[in-house]
Amino acid sequence: HLLIEDLPGVGKTTLAHLLARLLGLNYQRIQFTSDLLPADIIGNSVYNREEGSFSFHPGPVFSQLVLADEINRATPKAQSALLEAMEEQQVTVDGKSYPLPKPFFVIATQNPAHQIGTFPLPESQLDRFLMRVELGYPDTRSERLLLTGDDRRALLLRLEACLDQGQLQALQAQVNEVHVSNAILDYCQALLAFSRSSPRFNHGLSPRAGLALLRSAKAWALLSGRFQLLPEDVQAVLPATVGHRLHSSADTAADEGAALADFLVESVPIP
Repeated sequence: HLLIEDLPGVGKTTLAHLLARLLGLNYQRIQFTSDLLPADIIGNSVYNREEGSFSFHPGPVFSQLVLADEINRATPKAQSALLEAMEEQQVTVDGKSYPLPKPFFVIATQNPAHQIGTFPLPESQLDRFLMRVELGYPDTRSERLLLTGDDRRALLLRLEACLDQGQLQALQAQVNEVHVSNAILDYCQALLAFSRSSPRFNHGLSPRAGLALLRSAKAWALLSGRFQLLPEDVQAVLPATVGHRLHSSADTAADEGAALADFLVESVPIP
């Protein structure tokens, strides 16, 4: 799952729409607001008078790609409705579990925490995102193309999928075939151990973070045309994979995310 964090208007939602079309996945967008309820996300049971029983009406989370737009605008109660879905790929309503479609992919967007009207995501939910990325402002050339080009909505409608579901799942399976040497495993474990022992961090990286780092690095190697994992692959994905999981013991805004990830890379030598 992916968390995109940046200022309003830089293209977070557009990027999510783009990925849905290119990956050929069915898609639902959930606009998170302060009055959103868990049932608005996962669905609810409705009484059927004719049959004399309750039937489950699935919510928008029952899609292959779910865009949770401005997730930190909603209350923690609504945010938590995604927790089970993201981790277990199922939801439970009235004691009964319902599996979600496969593949299942959540893209959440959020505005920076200092923006008015935001509810910071709890650490338990942040840890369920494989990566967090920031888009930033476009460069001069890209912004000129944006200002003078076609409407982005029209461009999205013209896009065709570059993968079908079978191809996507085959690529995901190939990630498992990337070879990881003992030296690379030692390096990953050294990164995890340093995060847990250094006074710079409020707390260390979880085992889930270690799994996310390794799988992301293997995917990066595969996209680079290799079935052999290198230290450079680990370092390439580390900021996006662990930046949202690291918190400074100093609790200063300037000592978060990418800065902490850079400190981690600089502090742990490559074996």
